[in-house]
Amino acid sequence: MKRKLIAAVGVAGMMAGVAACGNGGDDKGKTDAGGAKEITVWVMDGSAPKAWIDEVNKEFAAKHPGVTVKVEVQAWKGIQEKVTTALSENTPPDVLELGNTQTAGYAVTGGLADLTKDKGGLGADAWPKSMLESAEYEGKLYSAPWYAANRVVVYDKKAFEKAGVTPPKTRDEWIAGLDKLKAADPNTQPIYLPGQSWYVLAGLVWDEGGELAVKDGGKWKGGLGTPQAASAMEFYKKLQSYSTAPKDKDEASPQQSTDVVPKGGVASWIGLGWEAGGAEKALKDAGKEADFGYFPIPGKTADKPGTVFLGGSNLAVAERSKNKELAKEWLALATGKDQMTKYAAEVKGSLLPNQAAANFTPAPGSFAEAMGKAGVNGRITPVTPGWANVETEPNPLKEFMTKVLKGEDPARAGAEADKEIANRINK
Repeated sequence: MKRKLIAAVGVAGMMAGVAACGNGGDDKGKTDAGGAKEITVWVMDGSAPKAWIDEVNKEFAAKHPGVTVKVEVQAWKGIQEKVTTALSENTPPDVLELGNTQTAGYAVTGGLADLTKDKGGLGADAWPKSMLESAEYEGKLYSAPWYAANRVVVYDKKAFEKAGVTPPKTRDEWIAGLDKLKAADPNTQPIYLPGQSWYVLAGLVWDEGGELAVKDGGKWKGGLGTPQAASAMEFYKKLQSYSTAPKDKDEASPQQSTDVVPKGGVASWIGLGWEAGGAEKALKDAGKEADFGYFPIPGKTADKPGTVFLGGSNLAVAERSKNKELAKEWLALATGKDQMTKYAAEVKGSLLPNQAAANFTPAPGSFAEAMGKAGVNGRITPVTPGWANVETEPNPLKEFMTKVLKGEDPARAGAEADKEIANRINK
């Protein structure tokens, strides 16, 4: 799947009973020229395979003769502004896709329908806790999780074989393997790791028992000036010492999958599914062999992999929808077990569906297999509307990382970052 899929995470669903719950919508709704009802669904470019969305709408039409589903594909660039405007108008899309870190921001404005009373009909009991958290705000449900994705370690099988390295299960084994790779070929980076891959750092912070930000009374405060964050950064610094990647850039500057890896000299790197696919294609286009293996980011102990950030998308119903009950039924159908099983098969395991029962069975040794193993230990960023402000450039998390990598004391750098995080997150 493409990179745009990952800008953004799922639901078991039963159609029965959904129309009887909920608060709004008179279902007189929008009509087409012939007077038939119509609901509009916004999905992001690349998120909904055509064959799958056609199947969803075919099944929906069979249950609701005369109702048309109008699917409009949106671009990720500029989408936050477009969604904000649409939700404030009287004729918003009835169902819309939202990035899982964006949902709380739209919920707090009153733009999303409260789906709390619809939990049973939507099958919320089947959703993983991490996905459910992204769909809720202050104890109320405002969306249904759809899909998620996370990073794994991508490695060159030949480089690992030459160095006598096998996929590690612990951090200590990981470092030992990097040492072997360095000794086997001094001209090859054991791992390519830019200094500002903050999603990777987030997982390390969580592994140490820390948080990126915590709520203290009625306000949020940053969590980078803590011993846990310092320990996480210490390990990140150790990993980064095996790389010649810039300390003041992230994985997209330059793009690691297409601008770095295909040039050779990289034994391993940390990336998403679309990145692994992009690197493989770039290598083949250049007439080179692409022989990648994959493993979850190792944990501190072998009993579970390292924690990872789960990016993805949710599906929500607009508060001002004139067709709320129909919108909820479409939502329940699209995110229910049957259609999510078909969705997972359609995307061939490159994304994680909203429930384990819908999981695509990945091929042994595939990216999807490694992602699935890592995803069980996934988390998301703090669920609060202000978090979006933290991620805007210049990102204080990235600046914290670069400062520490260049020698600044992590406690001091963390304290500075925490001030900026607090200023932004509490706006």
